[in-house]
Amino acid sequence: MRPPAPQLRTQDMTLFKKLKGDPEKPFSLTIEEPAPGTVACRLGESSKPIVRMFFYLNAWPRDCSEVPAGSPSGIYVIQPVGLHPIMVYCEMSGADGGWTVIQRNRQDTDISWAESWSTYKHGFGNVHTEFWLGTEYIHQITRQKIYQARFVIWDAANNMRFADYNLFSLDDESQGYRLRLGAHSGTAEDAMDSDNPRKVHNNMKFSTKDRDQDTYRGNCASRYGGGWWYSACYSVQLNVRGGLTWGNLCKGNCRASAILIKPAPYH
Repeated sequence: MRPPAPQLRTQDMTLFKKLKGDPEKPFSLTIEEPAPGTVACRLGESSKPIVRMFFYLNAWPRDCSEVPAGSPSGIYVIQPVGLHPIMVYCEMSGADGGWTVIQRNRQDTDISWAESWSTYKHGFGNVHTEFWLGTEYIHQITRQKIYQARFVIWDAANNMRFADYNLFSLDDESQGYRLRLGAHSGTAEDAMDSDNPRKVHNNMKFSTKDRDQDTYRGNCASRYGGGWWYSACYSVQLNVRGGLTWGNLCKGNCRASAILIKPAPYH
């Protein structure tokens, strides 16, 4: 049986550029054995090939979980299936690394967060500081596998708390980027799946100032200043300038937030 095509992923594009490859197009790699114990590889046709394989050269990891263990936290290039390469912040610290950061904010941010549907779709901000990765990119990442999420909150006293959800995904744009969350655990309350239908966020569509998809008679995004999965209106609001909220933990005075995702351990 012919061996499977190799999976090549690297952050070093030197070899890739020398081969003049295209990550979106397959090419043939011919492997010959001209003499015992030696192997020569080259692109193109060969008169006496032993093995010829067609495969896609995926130069980038699909998310931060595919960045090699032990790598430092920082900016990396990833390429989710079907997307062009994008820059993300990877949280790699400790044994529980491999998280792709999709949101980061702080109370004294320079970002207004009162952006349009299109701007939220494609992302904004600075991945070194405060940013929104982009609802479309988040959707495309989470459709690759089964993902989990971690919401990290720094309360008014700057104590770090977290809320984990064992499932996390966004429906596509035609479904309003509806949020899907699983079971909760962690040191911060389950404020995303409130018992109050006016403040629940799980299973809600994403709303912005120019696309009202909440259940409120008005427009929550226009009223409160940022795109979010509103109902009527919120128990959590992290995409806002100056008034970050997480349930009863910190109502309008959370110091900072981050949202991280990675494949669930049972994917």
